[in-house]
Parts: sequence; structure tokens; C-alpha cells
Amino acid sequence: MQYRILGRTGLRVSALGFGGMRFKMVDEHVDQDLAIAVLHRAMGLGVNYFDSAVGYCRGESETVIGKALQGRREGKVVSTKYPPWGQRTKKADDCRMMIEQSLSRLGIEHIDVYHMHSLDWATAQQVLAKGGAVDGARRAREEGLVKHLGFSFHDDPKRMIDIIEAAPDLEVVTCQYNLLDRANEESMAYAHEKGLGVVVMGPVGGGRLGFPSEQILKLVPGGTKSSPEIALRFVLSNPSVTVAISGMNTLEMVEGNAATASREEPLSGEERQRVLEMLEENKRLADLYCTGCGYCLPCPNGVNIPECFRLMNLHRVYGLTEAARQRYRWFNEEQGNRNADACQECGECEPKCPQKIPIIEQLKETHRALGGQRPRL
Repeated sequence: MQYRILGRTGLRVSALGFGGMRFKMVDEHVDQDLAIAVLHRAMGLGVNYFDSAVGYCRGESETVIGKALQGRREGKVVSTKYPPWGQRTKKADDCRMMIEQSLSRLGIEHIDVYHMHSLDWATAQQVLAKGGAVDGARRAREEGLVKHLGFSFHDDPKRMIDIIEAAPDLEVVTCQYNLLDRANEESMAYAHEKGLGVVVMGPVGGGRLGFPSEQILKLVPGGTKSSPEIALRFVLSNPSVTVAISGMNTLEMVEGNAATASREEPLSGEERQRVLEMLEENKRLADLYCTGCGYCLPCPNGVNIPECFRLMNLHRVYGLTEAARQRYRWFNEEQGNRNADACQECGECEPKCPQKIPIIEQLKETHRALGGQRPRL
């Protein structure tokens, strides 16, 4: 296992981190025996960064990780998060109480990295205000219950920089980054320059890169076994990245990812440059079909046209056909997020498209490729 220093925290962490969001569930509960076996195998292979949150796996993630850590705490870096939404007050006392509850579930005396969970700019301004949740976390840090503070991020990439500037004592950022989504790349570089540890979630694109793809395999010719391997190698080759966390729920996943994270050089400079060039070409091809601008919306029949075309690009440009088909089947009509099968050929969308895409025909093609039948007329 390769190890890196988590920014100015000084913590020595494994390049592969364990994400506690995707344990296998049985009857709406974590399969604890399997989860603990997988966690112990990861520890045995050198993984020492474990990430959880209050709500993961119906609230059972912290408890399971805590059980796996019994008698094995030494040298492990534990991260969990404060959820500043819903019924939470976003105030200091509420955060302080949540820290104590997380410590109890985890069965540990201190949390190594405590995140504000899933920050956008609007929420960040509330938790960073005087008397806000971050003040409660700072108080816990003074008492030794928390060692380092950070935030996980879901917003416009520029807002990551705003949050870092607004709270210079935050030492870790956790954000999305993978072969299919490089939007945070420049902000991650800024965070790294400022001394923050950069933790990447979703290195295999939320599972999309877990499916086989000849196009993905061609990114690094020779000696590559799978799309997930290339995806993880790509993330770990970014010099701004400290840890890539993966939600592993089988022994095979742990062993495969640990082997990848044990490579001294995830990608050579030449390989990384080749990947970047091919990704730019793929993006250019995808933009020919749809840039995702959304000008075609709203559709009077509820078709999410940009999402349909994004999934078509996963199939057509990246070769991730099974991932695209799976997501296509998950459209929720109750939320007005319908697939191409709902197109009634009213034609309202096409005059709005700045690229003059023949949207109706493209929707038919999308449904044939991903839905397996012609759209209803």
C-alpha cells in the first residue's frame, strides 16, 4: 500500500480509503458479518483511512466501522461528518451533540477528521457563521474530541475556493472527481496548494466505471485488467489527490483496489497525458451530441432531455452501455424526470437548442439503445 501525507494535518494515510456508504444491506440492515470481514481485510492490506457519516447505510455505518475497529484502532484514521440539513439547527450546540453521538457509535475517543457534510455555498455561510456548527466542532477540537476539521463538497467548483478562503482552519476537503467528472480539478489543485488534504469520493463514478468498457480500456493500453482499475489509477495519479475512497462491500473489491493503490506509480507521465488527451477528445465528441445546457427544458411531457443524452454519451462515447441502461431504467416519473419513451414529438424543444440537435430523432435513438424498444407515439 502506498501512503501519503494528508495536507497540513500531518496524518499518514493510505492512498486507498474505505468508504462506509455502500455496505451490503439485508432486510434494510447492514450485513454486519460481511461488512466487518471486508473491513478487516482492508486493514490487513494496509488501508488505514475510514470514512463514514451519520446517515450512511440507514444510520448503521458508524456502528459497523466501530465494531471493526475494536482492538485495531492504532494507526487508523477515522473520518465522519456532521449533517447540516433537515432538522439540524446548523448551530454549535447541535454539532457538539452530534460529535458525542458519533464517538459513541464508533466506540473511539476522538475523531481524526470531522467534516461538515455535503456543503454548498449557502449552507457553508450558515455553518461558518458565528455560533454555527463549525464553532461547535472547533470547541470539540479544543477538548481533543476532534483532531482536524474538513468539509465534503457538492457545489459549483469555484465555491470550494470560497469556502477554503472563508475558513482557513479547515484542513481537508472531500469531493467528487473521476474520469467522467473532472469539474473540481482546478479547485482541488488550489486546495492542495493551500495545504489541504484532498480526499476523492466517487473515483469510479458512483459505480458507472465499474462496468466493462473497451473504450475505457484503450485509455491505458497493455496490462490493464478493468475499467475500475484505470479509473482508480487515474485519480491517484493526480498530484493534488491524497486519498481515493471507495465504497467496497466484497473481499474481491478490496483486494483489487488495494493492489491498484499499491503501485508506486499509478500512471506514468506519458500514460496520464495520453488519458487526458483522450478524455478531451471524448468530451468534444460528447458535446457534439449535447452540451447539457438545458435550454431545451422544460419538456411539456416531463422528458429530462439532457439526462437522456448524457446517458447516451456514456454508451456511445465511453462504451459504458450497461451503466447507461441501468441508470436509464431508474428514471422517476413522479419527479417529472421521465425518459425518452415519454416523448410525444411536440417539437417544442428543437427550436430552443443552440446546437440545432434533432432532438426528437436523438430521443428515439436513445430509447432504442438504452430502453430496448421504440418510443410510444
